[in-house]
Amino acid sequence: MFGALNRFIARLDDGPREQGSSIQGAFGFQVLRNTNTEIPLEPWFDFIIGINGRTIDNPDPNLFAAEVHNCAGSTISLGLFSAKGQKIREVFFPVPAEKLGLSLQWTPLSATEDVWHILDVIPNSPADTAGLLPYGDYVIGSPEGLVRGESGLGELVEDYMNRPLRLFVYNHEYNVTRPVTITPTRTWGGEGALGCVLGFGALHRIPAPLEEPPHGPGETLFSTDSAFDEQRPTSSASHAAPNSAPLQPPISDFLVPANMQFQSKSPPPAPSPTGKPKKGRAHHAFASPSAGLDDYFKEGEEKSKEQDYAPSARAGSVPPPPKIGGPPRAGGPPKAATPVQREDEAGVE
Repeated sequence: MFGALNRFIARLDDGPREQGSSIQGAFGFQVLRNTNTEIPLEPWFDFIIGINGRTIDNPDPNLFAAEVHNCAGSTISLGLFSAKGQKIREVFFPVPAEKLGLSLQWTPLSATEDVWHILDVIPNSPADTAGLLPYGDYVIGSPEGLVRGESGLGELVEDYMNRPLRLFVYNHEYNVTRPVTITPTRTWGGEGALGCVLGFGALHRIPAPLEEPPHGPGETLFSTDSAFDEQRPTSSASHAAPNSAPLQPPISDFLVPANMQFQSKSPPPAPSPTGKPKKGRAHHAFASPSAGLDDYFKEGEEKSKEQDYAPSARAGSVPPPPKIGGPPRAGGPPKAATPVQREDEAGVE
């Protein structure tokens, strides 16, 4: 049923490339107004290009209305071209017995390319005062008249210089269309009459809508009331499933309070094969962290003093040099300003 629409798009893709777009020369019924909430059609963005699997090629709206009226009480399918992302989709809905509540106009699909992307807004400019937003806003038209071509918006701005100008602005981030009133002027203190940077062309088409709108300032991204708190397993073994994985040990098994008394769990030293007790490092148990550290440092200080004052009795070692004077020289004591004390004059006790 939908094959005719695919062939229709294939013919458009095979058209001349010098025109700059594959939808050049294609037409459809543009939805201008939709008062029926049960019909999923978006005004301005949606174009009806097919009905019941057949491509619409007749611009007479009466023929289209008659075909829809013949399907009253049954389900009808419409092939739609959307300006959001330039995509084609198919919708199904029952035809009501009364009016559809649609206002349609035979329009070229290339009309969806006449959009201007707001790239930047200068502070305190007319665009800033009007509330235009950079990157997310697109100017899609104006109730003051048709805006066609790259220079269409500039010509309209020149006609409304120093006067209020109404524009239809679509925001891609929130997927909403709103009216904006702006007063173009060249005396606001900056460049241009609007004070914003505009983008036009293939790189600035309206993209497909986002799945979810971004969060506004101050909104909560994550809630602390999570279902995981209710499903958290308890430490009791009676509530554990028979084939479930063992639970992790509690945190108290890994952390030791500072005031807790503990003893060393090191194994005793193994006996020496010669029968003599093996000299090993002593392990101490502390009553409290501060007292244990004091005893430990005091013991190390005593051992250091013993090693410093212990005489060296190794055989064959070179004797240390004398602390006073030097070795005796031939010819008598050295002639120096400081007399050298002899052994017979030294006071030995």
